[in-house]
Amino acid sequence: MKKYFSWVLSILLVISLWPAATHAAKEKEKEHDVDLWNAVKPLGTTVTFLNTGAHPDDERSDFLAYLSRGLGVKTSSLIANRGEGGQNEIGNELDNGLGIIRSREMIEAAKITGVKAYHLSETTSDPIYDFGFSKTPEETLENWGEDLTYERLIRFIRTYQPDIVMPSFKDVDTQHGHHRTMAILSEKAFKDAANPAIFPEQLKEGLSVWQVKKLYLPADSKDTATTSIEIGMYDPIYNMTYPQLGEESRYMHKSQGMGNDIPAEPRQVHLELIKTAVETNKSSNLFAGIPYNFKEWAQKLPKQEKDLQVHFTKLQESLDSIISAYPSNDQVFEKTQKALKDVRQIQKKTEKAKLDPQVKTDLLHKLSLKEEQLQIVSVESAELSVEAIPETKILTKGQKTIVKVKLQNNGKKKLKKVAAELVVPENWKVSKTASAKDLNPEEKAELTYEVQVPKDADDYHAYVDSVIRTKVQFEDSGTQTSQISELGETIAVLPDVGLTLSPEDIVVNTADIQDEIPVTVKVKNYFNGKNTADVSLAVPEGWKVSPSKEEVAFKAQLEEKEVAFKLTPPSNIQDGSFAVHAEAVANGKTFDSTVQEINYDHIGTFYYLYDAQVNGVAFELLKNDQLKIGYIDSGFDMVADYLTNTGFNITKLTEEDLTTGDLNQYDTIVTGIRAYLSRKDLVEHNDRLHKYVEDGGHLVVQYHKPSDGWDAKTTAPYPLTLGNPSIKWRVTDENAKVTVLKPDSSLFSYPNKITDSDWENWVQERGLYYPMEWDKNFETFVSMADPNEEPFEGGILMTKHGKGTYLYTNLVFYRQIQGQVPGGYRIFTNLISYGAN
Repeated sequence: MKKYFSWVLSILLVISLWPAATHAAKEKEKEHDVDLWNAVKPLGTTVTFLNTGAHPDDERSDFLAYLSRGLGVKTSSLIANRGEGGQNEIGNELDNGLGIIRSREMIEAAKITGVKAYHLSETTSDPIYDFGFSKTPEETLENWGEDLTYERLIRFIRTYQPDIVMPSFKDVDTQHGHHRTMAILSEKAFKDAANPAIFPEQLKEGLSVWQVKKLYLPADSKDTATTSIEIGMYDPIYNMTYPQLGEESRYMHKSQGMGNDIPAEPRQVHLELIKTAVETNKSSNLFAGIPYNFKEWAQKLPKQEKDLQVHFTKLQESLDSIISAYPSNDQVFEKTQKALKDVRQIQKKTEKAKLDPQVKTDLLHKLSLKEEQLQIVSVESAELSVEAIPETKILTKGQKTIVKVKLQNNGKKKLKKVAAELVVPENWKVSKTASAKDLNPEEKAELTYEVQVPKDADDYHAYVDSVIRTKVQFEDSGTQTSQISELGETIAVLPDVGLTLSPEDIVVNTADIQDEIPVTVKVKNYFNGKNTADVSLAVPEGWKVSPSKEEVAFKAQLEEKEVAFKLTPPSNIQDGSFAVHAEAVANGKTFDSTVQEINYDHIGTFYYLYDAQVNGVAFELLKNDQLKIGYIDSGFDMVADYLTNTGFNITKLTEEDLTTGDLNQYDTIVTGIRAYLSRKDLVEHNDRLHKYVEDGGHLVVQYHKPSDGWDAKTTAPYPLTLGNPSIKWRVTDENAKVTVLKPDSSLFSYPNKITDSDWENWVQERGLYYPMEWDKNFETFVSMADPNEEPFEGGILMTKHGKGTYLYTNLVFYRQIQGQVPGGYRIFTNLISYGAN
């Protein structure tokens, strides 16, 4: 970009490098020092770019990879929520647990593209929560809180100070309401972030107003774009094109099934300039009107600041020479130390200069960023390795632990006054930092620190900085370099014992009250050593629990034991919700948290702490106790487990069952949500299910996406096409009015008499991916719609096929059943009981 990256030159570059891309596929390219290049490349420009979105994976990965890795632009993504309301394609975690996974996936993805990831959401169950699909910005802001969301956005812009902002999506009715919201607020913030009357309390805290220079939106095509940028160039450093690099990052979003293998080929990004605070002189260049580097900043300075102009011009020449010195670590290091000293001197001169306040703010911010970048280059080119090795990754309050820090000078230059220290929370204690020492080439040093965890330390939280980080510093040529880095593994302060209850949710059927309800408490020892805990359950008034208390003894950390309890509900229990709480007394303290351990190879290990309790609900649920059900588990829902806990006779069908088993032994077979995506054996043996129905069976298929291996012509016995695009084929209002089209059908009378109350208090939404077309053999049973929209009638479709029946429903019963919604249980029970009366 700028005069260095005109569109024409980019096209020529793509064409010229195509043979290189082909050659790279055939021959191994020369090895590059990617880490060193990633450090030096950003020195060539002072531009900052911010991409805004709603959910992890909303980042425009291909374009951001081009900006960050291709041009060196400081690039970040600001995402509103954590994706808690989505689905999980790699495990059973949902809600806050899924939010932690998606947040970490975005961080890992951003490492590949060199993009820093941020969120407006600050904690678990934050008001800015992914509450599910929304069709409107109004609904989104009603849930998030408009003032809270906008205040956080303005605060971030004033802190990060981007030159260019680009939302990932436009405010159009074909987009998710969350996407539209971020587009609207980003555009509004263009002016408001520079207005001292907007959130003035931020200025009192030390922030300053900030004027974004340009606001772009994605354009639909080249015809509507004001700027078109070729980004498909092959980069020999990464041995791939920037879109391919973007896809590498998208593969990190594994819980969403992201990432594709794409060819090396031209690709253009089309942008529309919506707002500008700078004069572009009618140039379509992305950076027109924005100084690209310090040399161009020098040209903006007043003539009376000639000295400063010279300093900034020479500084950029120095920075460019560092890039040119790649891949020589020695030359890069030597030049970097000088540039670092220059930056710090120019900062002082700029502070004293008589400049326009906005220009001075801009320049000081750019200099601080460059100082930070130069220190990264300094550490990388010095080839100083730093390894922090904790004695244990799990800590408890009041514990002492040891952390060893190993240093090694792998470079060719002596490093002076090398020191390392641990960065910990304010009230933690660390043994005295070792004295700084010189480190010769190939010389090693090992430092040992004792860390004291306070008795009132905060519990671990996945969205907070690690409690132990390392800070390394050294000097060369009179210039000091320092850098703080995370340990390679998660260090967590956890309770002495964690309590995991099974089941997490229970149903008391007032039509047939259980004599006993078994509850198991898994107790895990996180204390570093032997431990003893007294475990008990606190039950609602009128309930009984046996035993009243159970002692468990542990010999070592991470040992687990189980305690079995039996609950007896009162014979006169009333409809409604209740909770059973677990607690353990150990080391004179009471613990009442579940520690959900989240561990995946692509993100590492993290934890989610929440109250240790069983959530219960009492209501009348009539069922046929003779009903025998086969469940094709997809791994995306827990419906089978929840129904089993209420007394249903359910068998989870294996691949062998679908291949050769006797399916006719089951009165009903149910597929889990999106089972045709996760169960290849289901796709391969779908004809056996058709035969099962023909022979008299009842098959219930829960919702699927059109892309889930669903064939509109052959998956169901008769043609059935799922709705696409998805935004047009869903009812997101969980309270949307439901009209029963065939009230006399046994679907609404056996075994439970369904009334309007069964459609009340649903959670998140009514249904997803409503069928858009279906064969005339299907009957429709319900109608519903979001406000001001035409109703869908395909929420429950059923057809006779041979001697049996096939039922497809896209209503989100799994959310209702796992969310303890009585009506969800009752209606779904009727759907799976059809024909059994």
